[in-house]
Amino acid sequence: MCSSPNELASVSDGGQGGNVVEGQKHSVLMVGNFLSESFGTRSVCDDLALRLRSRGWPVLTTSDRLFRPARLLDMLRTCWMRRKQYEVAIVDVYSGSAFLWAEAVCKLLRHLGKPYILTLHGGGLPSFASTQTRRVRRLLHNASAVTTPSRYLQTEMNPYRNDLQLLPNPLDVGIYQFRERTQAAPRLVWLRKFHRLYDPSLAPRVVALLQDGFPELQLTMSGPDKGDGSLAEARRTAVELSVANRVHFRGSVPAPEVPAQLESGDIFLNTTSVDNTPVSVLEAMACGLCIVSTNVGGIPYLLEHEQDSLLVPAGDPQAMAAAIRRILTEPALAGLLSANARRKAASFDWSKILPQWEHLLTSVAATQPERLREQWGTS
Repeated sequence: MCSSPNELASVSDGGQGGNVVEGQKHSVLMVGNFLSESFGTRSVCDDLALRLRSRGWPVLTTSDRLFRPARLLDMLRTCWMRRKQYEVAIVDVYSGSAFLWAEAVCKLLRHLGKPYILTLHGGGLPSFASTQTRRVRRLLHNASAVTTPSRYLQTEMNPYRNDLQLLPNPLDVGIYQFRERTQAAPRLVWLRKFHRLYDPSLAPRVVALLQDGFPELQLTMSGPDKGDGSLAEARRTAVELSVANRVHFRGSVPAPEVPAQLESGDIFLNTTSVDNTPVSVLEAMACGLCIVSTNVGGIPYLLEHEQDSLLVPAGDPQAMAAAIRRILTEPALAGLLSANARRKAASFDWSKILPQWEHLLTSVAATQPERLREQWGTS
């Protein structure tokens, strides 16, 4: 179970015997994938938990278990065993098998009389919802509130609940040093998980198309290996296309090192075939990198072609190479994309998003019927 006495702040640590915090800052249980210590990359739920604690909110989190069935059991066990130590819950919702976890957790929360907020994730959720309409509508309907990190998901999931609240994935813009790329150098950066959904092999294919025209071209690819063979395929592609000396695989990048990793490049490649509002893209924008991305899922809702990015079709190395060539040969375009990217990233700063989370948590906890407050933990 991913919780400790320090996480409870002013909630007394006593297993089932803790007391619920009184006052405006209600005690919160966050249910999601808290796997940063295992994979070396921080998730939005990790950061939200830390930010809420820094503002005096007592927060429990679950789960950090790597084995998926064990993670579900840990989530359910935490909901039940720590039921007297939280007043409101936040539950992450993904598509596929993970959707079942959200259903099971929310069923238990309803049994306990706990109000909960759902947070929708993943570019694949709309497609999943189209085949599981009744399940999705039922899950969303029973929540006290439902949030989404992107206008894409807000639009696509509106048929299942029409009052979705937009709360973008935030970042601390101040830790990213901005440098306007008016003279972009051929230093490319790719920073995602190595998974087939993100099509990492597209990046070395793009490098192969550009290497003759830009002898100094280099690409750095960083991120954890999700184990589906995508990393090996990307390495193999680089060797087969004779660009292995230009493509550098760095593995996972610890969160504190991400700004430096991004600042070393001038052009950020987002090769994904499915996407929502990727934090890595926002981080690159905060640094002022010129963004070249596929125009899938939520990307067109986040980025504007020829204003803060260049958007290309998914799986098209020629189109992506042409976009990079434009940035390298058109300084005015590079400067425009760089400055506008930083400006947009600033609107996602924690200082703007965290107060919205606090207001929502306070509102949800305050509207829970008093009779259920008296019953918390007694079911």
